[in-house]
Amino acid sequence: MTLRSSKIARRRTGLSPSGARVYISGSRRNGSFLNGGSRLQMDPAMPSLKLEPSQSLAQKVASRLRQAIIEGEFPPGAVIAEEMLAQSFGISRTPVREALNQLQLQGLVVIRPQVGSFVFSPDAEDIAMLCEFRAILEPQAARLAYRNDRDGTLVELRRVIGEMEMAVEAKDKVAYGRADTAFHDAFVNHCGNRYVEDSYRLVAGRVAALRTNYSAPIDVQTPRSFKEHRAFVALFEKGDFEEFDRLMRIHVTDTAKTYTAALRL
Repeated sequence: MTLRSSKIARRRTGLSPSGARVYISGSRRNGSFLNGGSRLQMDPAMPSLKLEPSQSLAQKVASRLRQAIIEGEFPPGAVIAEEMLAQSFGISRTPVREALNQLQLQGLVVIRPQVGSFVFSPDAEDIAMLCEFRAILEPQAARLAYRNDRDGTLVELRRVIGEMEMAVEAKDKVAYGRADTAFHDAFVNHCGNRYVEDSYRLVAGRVAALRTNYSAPIDVQTPRSFKEHRAFVALFEKGDFEEFDRLMRIHVTDTAKTYTAALRL
């Protein structure tokens, strides 16, 4: 068979040079691809390669809502109305719904079909488990950060300590909570293990929201908290993880007690 006749045969039988089943089509049907002015219709058995539309708008909405929940603009248990949010953002309800689904995966939003969407509202068991998770993961993340990027971690910790000090002086509870979150994030950010990072990110939003909504007034326990964070930096710098672990257990246990007591108020 000549080269020309081979090409003609392939067109008639629906075979591409590689053996894939295609045929030339002048119609605008689903699954067609432009190829040099001709349309190649893929075999029905070919898996769909349809590209999803950009999620950037939904991600922006999710980021803003996450911040609002963490910083107490939407308190625990608050109703989140899709229509209200869509009007507030000046967008359709579709990206708002997608954003709420993202936040549900992070545990910050509870979606009840036919009822509505709500900010998560923890109970005492939730608080105990989240704090237990922290007590297990954060000391190990700190060890990894020390091994992987000690100097970079120290730079970030010292910067955040400065932010915490300014928040204490200003008696700004939200700013202190934001800095507190950044402090503990630093160990995970520099640990060099993406699986540790992924595990932490699953609960980080809820932990941050607990700090804002259930911490004691800034002039009650914050001076002690700030002192403990400065001690964490010193222990990390020395690599004294036996004492670091002991202090972290005390720190997290006291935090859990504070949050649980706040539930009863």
